[in-house]
Amino acid sequence: MQSKGLTVSKFVYSWLLMFAVWYGFTTSTALPELITGVIVSLVVTLITAKAAQCCGLDILLPHRIFYMVKYIFVFIIALLKANFDIARRVLSPSLPINPGIVEFETKLNSDFAKMILANSITLTPGTITVDLVGNKYFIHWVDVKTEDSEQARQEIAGDFEKILLKIFN
Repeated sequence: MQSKGLTVSKFVYSWLLMFAVWYGFTTSTALPELITGVIVSLVVTLITAKAAQCCGLDILLPHRIFYMVKYIFVFIIALLKANFDIARRVLSPSLPINPGIVEFETKLNSDFAKMILANSITLTPGTITVDLVGNKYFIHWVDVKTEDSEQARQEIAGDFEKILLKIFN
């Protein structure tokens, strides 16, 4: 019974998310457009229900929303730092680089959370997620600072992972 409730929760969350996207594109409060948005988002949710259900309504709990906002700020700061580091390396070719692939294991359980972490790593200049096998990430790093997998995890994904654990676990 609890499993069915979780599925309904995921369905409702997906439906609300689809409607929010619809509203974001139309930004109209005209009743016919709102009704159309509700119907279209319901149909899209019905079609994509099995493939697109990552979260239930519990993702909208206040503490999780707080950590989502925090994640955005942490990501932006990491993005700026990485951009300045890469720009410095490009403008000063004499700076040493030590490219290589590092491997580390994540503590995340959710496939969706792992995907967010992989994309966050890739979007941060200087690192690219090459592969994800189970819980193991393989990351190409422009300047490998350590061969130790725990230190590499902490350096590359530590801040992201801590917040994602609070959102998705």
